[in-house]
Amino acid sequence: MAVQDAWTIGVEEEYQVIDATTRQLQPDAERLLHGAQAALGDDVQPELMQSQIEAATAVCATLADVRAALTQARRTLIDTAAKHGDRLGAAGTHPFSNWRAQQTTPKARYQGLSHHFQRLARELVIFGCHVHVSIPDRAAALAVMNRARIWLTPLLALAANSPFWQGEDTGYASFRTELWSRFPMAGPPVLFESLAEYDQLVETLVTTESIKDATNIYWDIRLPARFPTIEFRVTDVCLTVDEAVMIAGLTRGLVRTCYEQWVAHVPVVAARPELLRAAHWRAARYGLEATLIDVLAGSSVPARQLVEQLLTFVRPALEEEGDWDEVAALVRMTLQRGTGAQRQRWAYQRAGRWEDVVDLIVSETAQGVMDS
Repeated sequence: MAVQDAWTIGVEEEYQVIDATTRQLQPDAERLLHGAQAALGDDVQPELMQSQIEAATAVCATLADVRAALTQARRTLIDTAAKHGDRLGAAGTHPFSNWRAQQTTPKARYQGLSHHFQRLARELVIFGCHVHVSIPDRAAALAVMNRARIWLTPLLALAANSPFWQGEDTGYASFRTELWSRFPMAGPPVLFESLAEYDQLVETLVTTESIKDATNIYWDIRLPARFPTIEFRVTDVCLTVDEAVMIAGLTRGLVRTCYEQWVAHVPVVAARPELLRAAHWRAARYGLEATLIDVLAGSSVPARQLVEQLLTFVRPALEEEGDWDEVAALVRMTLQRGTGAQRQRWAYQRAGRWEDVVDLIVSETAQGVMDS
């Protein structure tokens, strides 16, 4: 087995289109697309709802490239939205807009999802961040997926950014996770013995009309059908570019570490799916504010301790990429200032106004973007 040399990254972020006056979600994505694509090309795309818009980076070699690409995308979309009386927000859910008022994007793929999943799809007014890491060897990518699945908990907890839904505090740090988990192909992936077993499952799912094709597998880690990457889909979209860079760096470090374990024939931890789902739920429920489940040890530990364990695990890989100082600093900044979910709650608690929460989201989405 040859050790892979290049570990490139791509990041996709889903944003809210928000009316500047009412702070409600606004179905203006189509109008924003026309203006933004002049600067970003096909890297900006529509999403399931007309109040959503997605931007993807190009293939990035460094975290500095990721930061620059995300900054450009947010700046372009913020400027374009402002011309239409709109704002841009990066949060996993909107604090109070009603899902019944949202309109599905008139595109065959999205109309098909809406028809197939019915109310589940109509309620899917959520916004995530997806990180791709290059790994052309599919057998290697599967080996990484088998190993990385036990580390989803701290990633989800660090990026938790959706405490509110339909004008209520849900009690969750990432309610987006719970909305998404109702779908049959969502959640942590199971353990696979071989690539042949994986391919057989995908074929059976297609044959039984459970999915249309492999692109309809939405696990928190998946092997994309169209790209030579491994894709992490576990986190809410991050409020700030800093937090998105943090998640991208941790994800690449995790992929590289797990790959090197595979090359060194380190055994896979065969964690039970029930334990993984319990760990996943705990991270979505509490974020960093309670104990989380250490899947490796089979115990509950303080959230900060599990985050530090993840940092220790990926540190050699981060140091190889020259990312350690930046990523460690960003993680510790998040531990100190709170997750996006915590900061949204604090904004609401100050005066009990949902508009203040949206204003915080809009402000932090633009943090370090417009003056860079």
